[in-house]
Amino acid sequence: MSSVRAKKHLGQHFLNDKNAAQRIVEALTPSLGFKQVLEVGPGMGVLSDFLLQNDSYQTFLIDVDDESIEFLADKYPQVGNRLIHGDFLALDFSQYFEDKMAIIGNFPYNISSQILFKILEERNRVVEMVGMFQKEVAERCVAKPGNKEYGILSVFLQAYYDVSYLFTVKAGAFNPPPKVLSGVMRMVRNDRETLDCDEKLFWRVVKAGFNQRRKTLRNALSAVVPKDQMSDNPLYELRAERLTVADFEALTREISNTK
Repeated sequence: MSSVRAKKHLGQHFLNDKNAAQRIVEALTPSLGFKQVLEVGPGMGVLSDFLLQNDSYQTFLIDVDDESIEFLADKYPQVGNRLIHGDFLALDFSQYFEDKMAIIGNFPYNISSQILFKILEERNRVVEMVGMFQKEVAERCVAKPGNKEYGILSVFLQAYYDVSYLFTVKAGAFNPPPKVLSGVMRMVRNDRETLDCDEKLFWRVVKAGFNQRRKTLRNALSAVVPKDQMSDNPLYELRAERLTVADFEALTREISNTK
């Protein structure tokens, strides 16, 4: 096979800018202690070329596309059973990764949120992620309180990771070119093992707050805790976008005590 046809239903836009690909791969930080890297959606291997040159870690590739798998198996016979034919969102990490690992990829933009939530599920294994997303999604992930882009993804990711925006990639660097700009970001696992509150309730509070983000939390959270049980905590008078992760933890602890 000489190439792979990009498929719209899989959200494929193959990166063909080797300089950008090299920058993405070089953003990985092996000093964090991982020995395995999983590339999601390698397509025709523009990132894989650089990953496989680095012998400080083992590179695994996963793609759901039959054509890409056939192409990659022919291009990288040395990868062997580290080429996984399957859906990343359904991957059982424990079958392949024993300890700390990193994830990298030019991710399909149509499932970017699901990919990030999958990484969150595996946060005690995934110590770093470097990836390409739609620029707006990457900006949302790194946004700070008070920024209009700050939202559910921002809070959940920043609870467990230090998130940073690295650089922007123009549409012409892809085939076919997407209709949006792309942004590369990095996430490095922080030292927070668990939240200082009921985690399930924390997620409910954050989601409820941002689902009615124009309302103050006293109104937005009324489905989580009745108004007559809310204290005079000034956090209730703010909108969700003003609260830090620590603020959401504090509010969740208080709500837990009312139940």
